[in-house]
Amino acid sequence: MPHPLNQQHGPENSGKSRMTPKKPPLHVLLAAPRGFCAGVDRAIRVVEEALRRYERPVYVRHEIVHNRTVVEALQSQGAVFVEDLAEVPEDAPVVFSAHGVPKSVPDEARRRNLTYLDATCPLVSKVHREAERHYAQGGPESRHILVIGHAGHPEVEGTMGQLPPGAMTLVQSAEEARAVQPAHPERLAFLTQTTLSVDDTAEIVQILRTRFPGIVGPRREDICYATTNRQSAVKAIAHDCDLVLVLGSANSSNSQRLREVAERAGASRAILLPRVQALDWSALDGVTTLGLTAGASAPETLVEELVAHLRDRYELSIEERRVTQENVVFRLPATLI
Repeated sequence: MPHPLNQQHGPENSGKSRMTPKKPPLHVLLAAPRGFCAGVDRAIRVVEEALRRYERPVYVRHEIVHNRTVVEALQSQGAVFVEDLAEVPEDAPVVFSAHGVPKSVPDEARRRNLTYLDATCPLVSKVHREAERHYAQGGPESRHILVIGHAGHPEVEGTMGQLPPGAMTLVQSAEEARAVQPAHPERLAFLTQTTLSVDDTAEIVQILRTRFPGIVGPRREDICYATTNRQSAVKAIAHDCDLVLVLGSANSSNSQRLREVAERAGASRAILLPRVQALDWSALDGVTTLGLTAGASAPETLVEELVAHLRDRYELSIEERRVTQENVVFRLPATLI
């Protein structure tokens, strides 16, 4: 049974199509799973429900997820995105983004009597709870925590903001893992950002375990199921592709990692594409097999729009390669149920 995106529409099925120049063939390999994960879907639903329940505007601290298409759609409904709580007026509702926030942020919201809703992905919240457990409230059994992640990413800032300054050290690469010198190497734990490269993180963890045999890791892997699945799906198509297009925003960590994984897995080239309007069509010159995926914060509508534009230029055949099914659903916060 053909994939739905492989269906022909409009004048291509009419007699007029025989009068137009023949389009070059293009085989499209669709990676699956792709696009929205359960945490992103939940975060968007939190904002949408807040817009229904409260007088507009509803403020959102930081982009709710890292995708401009999503942000612009919510802005059109009355959401206002800010980077600091100081920008939120008194008595206005505010939503915290899916990436999580330092503890100082809800503390400040409570001090100002702001109505706030926490859209932090439950899998990020799990990492926060692990940090608290390792720290053990500063007692004699507390462990210093090495956080594997990227400096400046809001998820990392949120995680490191769960504990007092100095309780965690950021490790961004294998080189830093080899160089880090904790004060008490016998009392260590590690956590990871949820959107990292699975392979890069495994290398860093192996270095830390070799250097510090007593280091304690998470009970369950911190890299989220969606990140893992989307990277596996890209690996399943990359080696057959002349080019892989990854739909996602430049500030989306999981989308950037998909592009890197595609190149490492054998794709001749991989390009991160925020939306079809940004595509330089000359990039497809000589391409006969095109891989296509989307980051966990990118809506499927971006994939559909790109396929429609491809169909205008090429005689498409579309094949979807699925590595697993996803059926994860996260409930809304109790205050919205």
